Amino acid sequence: MNYDVVPNCIFTMPEAAGVGLTIQQCEEKGIKPKVGKFPFMASGKAATMGETDGFVKILADPATDKVLGVHIVGPHATDLIAEAALAIELGATVDQITQVIHAHPTLAETVLEAAEAVHGRAIHI
Repeated sequence: MNYDVVPNCIFTMPEAAGVGLTIQQCEEKGIKPKVGKFPFMASGKAATMGETDGFVKILADPATDKVLGVHIVGPHATDLIAEAALAIELGATVDQITQVIHAHPTLAETVLEAAEAVHGRAIHI
């Protein structure tokens, strides 16, 4: 079992979840991560649910593009974090996340958009 990839989930309103490294932990390891952030207010699905508070933030290694950490505050954050945990466990890159089709309109698209934002390619913000 990889204890570095255990998701942290907080069942508040809005929910909060995280997996992997934080920005502070990256910097302690000498890594200045690339960061992609996407607000739920830009998600059509979140808007139709009336739950637009929050964001998805992805931290990536600038040298390898591997996902180092993901932090989500917003609707169904505790469900969405599973994709991030899988990506980190498998050593996925941000670019690999962007190659996966995420259904529309879904909250899962917020993870895709945050991944696109790491490279300045998010289209909904």
